[in-house]
Amino acid sequence: MKILLVGACGRMGREVGALAGERGDTVVCGVDLLPSPMPFPVVLSVAEVAESADVLIDFSSANGLKERLAFCAERRLPALLALTGYSAADEELVGESAKRIPIFKTGNLSIGVSLMRLLAKKAAQALGDGFDAEIVERHHNQKKDAPSGTALMLAKSVEEGFGGGKEFVYGREGTVGARKKSEIGIHAVRGGNIVGEHEVMFAGEDEIVTITHSARSRKVFASGALKAAHWLIGRAPGLYDMDDLLEGMI
Repeated sequence: MKILLVGACGRMGREVGALAGERGDTVVCGVDLLPSPMPFPVVLSVAEVAESADVLIDFSSANGLKERLAFCAERRLPALLALTGYSAADEELVGESAKRIPIFKTGNLSIGVSLMRLLAKKAAQALGDGFDAEIVERHHNQKKDAPSGTALMLAKSVEEGFGGGKEFVYGREGTVGARKKSEIGIHAVRGGNIVGEHEVMFAGEDEIVTITHSARSRKVFASGALKAAHWLIGRAPGLYDMDDLLEGMI
């Protein structure tokens, strides 16, 4: 598999590049606004890319998304978007682009997190409104968005399990009054070099059910990216996510 890697010189870009080499895939070109020496050419934007690729993997940011999706559409190049912090306009742009090319979009490429999301939905369905759901996510002190995209995915899965009608409450401060049954609490912790930890707690009468996931290195996300990229190549235009990838695995 030949990869065009956006955000190539960042932490996740480096992980993907290293693991791709170990697994027999090739990064033919990288794109990064802050280029540094890499074992493949690195340019500042997709407009400068001359190499042909089988798939684009994007670990950069939503900035420049329109340019990258236009580039992929012109070349009929599948795109894997491993970004968070999308605006409503970004989401609309991704949806429109998916009518022309296959796009795999997710806030977390860990297979374990995807299973956690399914388990959290099942738990909400089984436990029902007799339990209160709270989500805590922990990340390193350089993460820019809060809550994490993964926490939001988990919250949406829990809400679906409860049957909808829930309100996301982002942290609490001051005299907020008694907790409403309609709430799903979401809390962000930032510190040190925590790769990523997520916890979904269901608190009921005299018992607590907790589902957790801890990423011990970024390699789990790089591995998921490569699996998803291989899976995406050859797909029909459309918007795909981890549920589609997992469908053939479980």
